[in-house]
Amino acid sequence: MSLLFILYIIFSVIVLTLIFLFSYFNFLSVAMKGAFFAPSGKVLTDKMVALAEIKPGDRVLDLGSGDGSQVVALAKAGAVAYGYEINPILVWWSRHKIWKAGLRGKAFIYRKNFWKTNLSDFDSIIMFGVYYMMPKMEEKLQKELKPGTKVISHYFTFPNWKPKKSLDNVHQYVK
Repeated sequence: MSLLFILYIIFSVIVLTLIFLFSYFNFLSVAMKGAFFAPSGKVLTDKMVALAEIKPGDRVLDLGSGDGSQVVALAKAGAVAYGYEINPILVWWSRHKIWKAGLRGKAFIYRKNFWKTNLSDFDSIIMFGVYYMMPKMEEKLQKELKPGTKVISHYFTFPNWKPKKSLDNVHQYVK
């Protein structure tokens, strides 16, 4: 066997293992009543950051922060940005992006289940939920958030909470 063939086999096993793990953790996110990972893109991220109306030093949380792109954008906009993500591969990748952007100390990613975490410490929360989680999330946010906290949601809306502002399919709610 040639060295090149052996390296090809090793590389293939690593790639297939990463694909399997990523798929497993994506499935786990959905099974835990969260959303699957779907990259947001710059245009959507810019709309969400704009609707968050960040003031310097605001504490902003991205629920299900995925690859950390929105956390990086929030920190660049002046927020102390946090992301809660359950997928350890995405947590690692997000922390790498934060380091690469030079935002250590301004942006933080935690491997957390946001359903089991109190969210009352934040000035704004951004999220891209899915239809089946919005009723339970509305109840959680209404119970935990302090008055004046902004919630920015892409596409899916809360059943009873009416948005204060909308920009295309991005909605701002204020507690």
